[in-house]
Amino acid sequence: MRRDTIDTAEMGRPPLDPASVLNAKNTLFELLGRAGVPPGEAEELIALVEAGAVVDAHSETGKARSAPAGADGPYDAGWHDGARAMGDELLRVAERALERAIGPAAGAAGGHHLVGRVDVERAKVAVTPLYLAFSGTSDLDPEVSDEVLTAVLGTMSVVGRVAYAGQLERFTDFHRRRLERLYARYGPGSRIAVHGRYSLLHSPTSIAVLERLTAAPEALREEWERAELPPAWLEGLTVAWRASEASPV
Repeated sequence: MRRDTIDTAEMGRPPLDPASVLNAKNTLFELLGRAGVPPGEAEELIALVEAGAVVDAHSETGKARSAPAGADGPYDAGWHDGARAMGDELLRVAERALERAIGPAAGAAGGHHLVGRVDVERAKVAVTPLYLAFSGTSDLDPEVSDEVLTAVLGTMSVVGRVAYAGQLERFTDFHRRRLERLYARYGPGSRIAVHGRYSLLHSPTSIAVLERLTAAPEALREEWERAELPPAWLEGLTVAWRASEASPV
């Protein structure tokens, strides 16, 4: 046996063959089904994870664009071209996985796309840890939270919803000091009661609403009205957000 060939048995790691991968996916489908997730939504989630894994692999190949030290010109050029070709193919694989998750026409900006349960659940998972960086508790009714997030997500295309977790992280990083002032003055740790115009600041959904107030205020107001949510909540959050900008550090 050639010694430059990887012997997975010697390394103690069996190869991840297609049958084993399919078995893991089918197992995950079964588990999600038992948890009440419909097959279509489960398939969407798994496809998104697959697309993300390929994007991570693409990032790793980018680190290998340079040939080993001491390589001559032709070897270096061939190494670079091979790494680039591999990276391009990985991006195409990721795009196909994303299409399986959200459809080939998802990139279209126009039209109003219905918000699904998976969209809302992904948003919940994204906003909760961000909110807990500014507040230790959440007091808003979970059912109300679903309605608020549905209105928020209604302002975006399907592709925008897929990438919303990253958008929220960038928003909170950029406005961190301002958000600290906002929640200290109006959030659960303040003297402001949970009931009233500042109610949303007692909920993780406030992070998402604030991001949309900054990025797409008119679209948010349209979705807010469509969902028949209390206008005072959005008005109160708008007033508090403006006040936090003017507050001293």
